Amino acid sequence: MNALRAAWGERLPAYTLFAAILSGAGLPIYIYAPKFYSDSYGVSLTSLGVILFGLRLFDVIQDPFLGWVSERIRHTRKLWTTGVACILAISMIGLFAIAPPINPAVWFAITITGLFSAFSFLTINFYAQGVSKAGRAKGGHVRLAAWRETGGLFGVCVAAVVPTLLIDVTACPFAMFAYGFAVVTLIAAVFMWREWTAPPVAEATPVKVILADRLARRLLILALVNATPLAVSSTLFLFYVEGRLKAVGWEGPLLVLFFLAAAVSAPIWSALAARFGEKRVLLSAMVLAVLSFGVTLTLGAGDVEAFAVICVLSGATIGADLTLLPALFAKRMAAVAPNGGQGFGLWSLVSKFTLAFAAATLLPILEWSGFQSGTNNPVNAQTMLTLLYAGAPSILKLVAIGLLAVTSLED
Repeated sequence: MNALRAAWGERLPAYTLFAAILSGAGLPIYIYAPKFYSDSYGVSLTSLGVILFGLRLFDVIQDPFLGWVSERIRHTRKLWTTGVACILAISMIGLFAIAPPINPAVWFAITITGLFSAFSFLTINFYAQGVSKAGRAKGGHVRLAAWRETGGLFGVCVAAVVPTLLIDVTACPFAMFAYGFAVVTLIAAVFMWREWTAPPVAEATPVKVILADRLARRLLILALVNATPLAVSSTLFLFYVEGRLKAVGWEGPLLVLFFLAAAVSAPIWSALAARFGEKRVLLSAMVLAVLSFGVTLTLGAGDVEAFAVICVLSGATIGADLTLLPALFAKRMAAVAPNGGQGFGLWSLVSKFTLAFAAATLLPILEWSGFQSGTNNPVNAQTMLTLLYAGAPSILKLVAIGLLAVTSLED
């Protein structure tokens, strides 16, 4: 009780709620948006993959620029972040609640560009603010990360399951989700208002200085490789449950199991890291993830119970990834780039690139194999789906394990 009272006094729940709306605008949209536009408006998977990948190419320029902007609005950050939070809410409504007034693929491109541009700007400022906050809060980066990433993971849970739950109560579940998201976004912006303070260091840190730091560079590469398996499984989750497991109607409950396990495990991983060290705990979680993907390769139609267990185990490993890696990077940025903006511009770019890479490569491959959403697909298409969903992430996780094993983490 005292710990909770202390956290309220330090306004850590504001970070929890704001992280929840950011995560709700991120990962779940990659899960639902491609399938929603494919099923509702007939946009091809290849077209959607190309649009998402093109947006990530745009981010190569945009995210470092937004990091540069973040470092130069230090005294007006409250106004900027609140205004961009409104853009985030409006873009979500346009994506899901408004029928495309123009070509659906073009409307998808416009609205998702607004959504993820706002997401990038808010994420960069949010994590940069966390560097300053962690320096003042008890427990430092790992404690703040536990509150922040737990909120983020619960936000993912809610955003992942709400559309499926609303199917039974409304003819427009995604529209209701979008409007609800907009309301919660504005509430989160109000609660976060007092936390947007100027960073302690006025000077901006050039990107080249951050990339010249060996540990910062290694952590960015590790984040890129290690986050890609989550991007792959998130992009293909609905297709896998429907097309391989033949478990139509189970998508929502299984998503809840996956992300709820991640959310519940986040503070546990933080406690373990405080006792045994971040590197050892991360390696253990990565090994568990590889084992989970390996078992998934053996599943077939009707194996819902076994996949539910896999969702719990693999979801728990995501809790370690999303809690400890950002904390490690934030800790390094506190030493290398205390202002934070440019560093987290790179972090945002890396995180989003994995999702775009998954969409741009996997969706066209799946379509070329003969897979079609909502139909009885041939055996070769189902096999390709399984290999992409579980085989590719296994290989990538093994590479991430190797990278982390040879990385010397500084305290």
